[in-house]
Amino acid sequence: MTTSITDTSISHHLDTQGLICPEPVMMLHRVIRKADSGEVIEILATDPATTRDIPNFCRHLGHELLTQETLAENVSLDTDPDEIKVDSDDTAPMSVTLYRYLVKKKSA
Repeated sequence: MTTSITDTSISHHLDTQGLICPEPVMMLHRVIRKADSGEVIEILATDPATTRDIPNFCRHLGHELLTQETLAENVSLDTDPDEIKVDSDDTAPMSVTLYRYLVKKKSA
């Protein structure tokens, strides 16, 4: 179910950080409809329900879940995902887990 990031060309980026069910999946559905067959969508999410909802979405609609991973735990919602540094500073305003998914749209 995982693939090397270097082997994957990401066509669409979807940032759903801070949103809760059902918004991340609804937004993914919208992006999938606009994507061409075989294109890859990267999804960033903080809702723990996405760990269940996005794999189920892919399974039911026939899309391929290439990657499902936890990028970081206890990060602030206003942190840029490219600048996440996990350290032991308990005074930092940390609050959520950041999840990342790569979904490949099924062929027509």
